[in-house]
Amino acid sequence: MKRIQVKTQAPYEVLIQRGLLQEAGLKIQKIKPRARLAVVTDSNVAPLYLRKLLDSLENAGYRDIPSFTLEAGENTKSLESAGLLYQLLSQNKISRDCCLIALGGGVIGDLTGFVASTYLRGIPFIQIPTTLLAQVDSSVGGKTAVNLPSGKNLVGTFWQPSLVLCDPDTLSTLSEEVFSDGIAEAIKCGMIKDAVLFDLLADENPQDHLEEIISRCITIKRDVVEEDEQDTGNRMILNFGHTMGHAVENWMQYKQRHGQCVAIGMAMIIRAQVAAGMLPSPALDRLLKVCQKYSLPVSCNAAWENLFEICRQDKKNTTQGIRAILLREVGDSFIQSFPFSEFERFIKGGEAK
Repeated sequence: MKRIQVKTQAPYEVLIQRGLLQEAGLKIQKIKPRARLAVVTDSNVAPLYLRKLLDSLENAGYRDIPSFTLEAGENTKSLESAGLLYQLLSQNKISRDCCLIALGGGVIGDLTGFVASTYLRGIPFIQIPTTLLAQVDSSVGGKTAVNLPSGKNLVGTFWQPSLVLCDPDTLSTLSEEVFSDGIAEAIKCGMIKDAVLFDLLADENPQDHLEEIISRCITIKRDVVEEDEQDTGNRMILNFGHTMGHAVENWMQYKQRHGQCVAIGMAMIIRAQVAAGMLPSPALDRLLKVCQKYSLPVSCNAAWENLFEICRQDKKNTTQGIRAILLREVGDSFIQSFPFSEFERFIKGGEAK
C-alpha cells in the first residue's frame, strides 16, 4: 500500500492500493470510530460499488448508513443539487458528529465536499474516488465547488477531506473515454512538474503503471497544496490548461468531458507559447502526440469572442487580467499575468499558426 501524508492545516492520508474498497470500513474506523456515516454517490457508480462499500462499512461495525444516489453528470454539480443534499441530510438527521463519504468521480467529490463544508457550518467528509481523474487530481487538496451557468467552480470552499482511499481496481469499469479523461490531468501534472511522468505516459501502457501514476500525481499536488493551501500563489500552476479548458467546457454546456477540455486548453497555451517564441516547437509536438495516443482532442470550433467572454469569469482572474500557467519546458511551469486584451492576442497568435 502506498501512503501519502498531506500536511495541510487539517492533515490527512491518501491510501493507494488495489482492493482497498473492500477494506474501506476498517480504514475509516481507525479515524472515525464513533461517527455515523452517510454515502453520496451517483447513478453510474451506485450499481457497481455502493453495495461493496456498505458491506465493508457494516463489517467494520457501522450501522444505519443512509446513501444518496444523484444523477450522474456534470449538471449535478450545481447549487440545486447541493440544496437537495442539504434537505436529505436534514431529513436523515445527519448531525455534526457525522461524516459524509463521497463515492464517485470529480462531480460527486466536489459536490459532497462543498455540502460537507457548509452543512451545519462544516462536517467531516471522506473521498473514495472511482475515476482516474478524481484519483489523480480532484480528490486531494480540499477544493470543493459547484458550477454556475456563467462558469465552472465559481461557488466553493476550501475543505480538506479526513481521508482519501484510492482503489485502482475501480478503474477497470471505466470506458476508454472516461479513462483518457483522467489521463489528461496526469499529462498536466507531467507538463508542469514531472518530465519523468510525462515520458511514462507518452511511452508506456498506463494500465501497467496505475499505482505509480496515481502516486506521482498526488505527490505533485500534495507538495503544491502544502505550500499554498488557499490557492493565492503557486498552487495556480495546477490549473495549467484550465483557463481555456474551462471556457471550452462551459461553451459546450458540459457535453464534453473535463479532461478533454483541459487537453484542448493545454494545446492552446502551448501553441501560443511556440508562436510567441517562448518554447521550441518540439514541446508542442510532444503534447500533441501524447494527446493523440489517448484520443484527446486538441482544438475546438468555438468562436473566440465566446471563449474570451467566458474566460473573464475564470476564478483565477484579477480585475486587471488573467493569470495564465505557462511552461519553460516540459516539467517546469510558471505563472504569467496578462491584461485581458493581451491574453486574447497571445492565444489568437497561437491559433493563427
